[in-house]
Order: sequence, then structure tokens, then C-alpha cells
Amino acid sequence: MIHTVGAVWHGGNRGEPELLADAYRNSSNVAVKNGIRTIAFPSISTGIYSYPVDKAATIAVKMVKEFCIQYPDDMDIVRFVLFDADTRRAYGHAIYEAEINQG
Repeated sequence: MIHTVGAVWHGGNRGEPELLADAYRNSSNVAVKNGIRTIAFPSISTGIYSYPVDKAATIAVKMVKEFCIQYPDDMDIVRFVLFDADTRRAYGHAIYEAEINQG
């Protein structure tokens, strides 16, 4: 288990997107440094920290995609393990957007 601290939502103008991206990036880096080839992420910060799920999903998907592109031989499986159908829809949409905006 890799523990990370997410970003507390204060409206989006206090560096929350960068802090959330760092949570995903740093966790992925710890996994690779420790030879972990499979990782599962929850929707970091969208519970008690009140980060809007759609915004968090976009950041999470972007960071995981960038990490997998940067380290293509270091990770076998990356999963998002999500709490409910609304969160699943937000992540599904973020994944779809990341796929169609590959350019």
C-alpha cells in the first residue's frame, strides 16, 4: 500500500490541481522505485476533501496516462477503483476525453 495525501478543495485557486496531480505522480513514482508493476487508485480527494469528481477524474487520468507514456516498461496494470456509479461515469468520461484528445 502506498499512502498519499490528496488535495483539499478550496475552490480551485489554491494550487489544488497541482497538489492532486502530485499525489498521483508521486504514488506512481514510489511504485516504480519499489518494483510494483500493478497499482490501483481510488478517486483521491473526492470524499471528505470535497474535490469535484469531474475535475479530479480529469487530473487523475491525465497523470496516469502521462506516467504510462513516460515509463512504458515499468507498469503492467493501472486501475481506478471507484466508490459509486457517478464517480465511475466521471472517470469513464475523462478516459474517453483523454483518448479522443491524443494529439
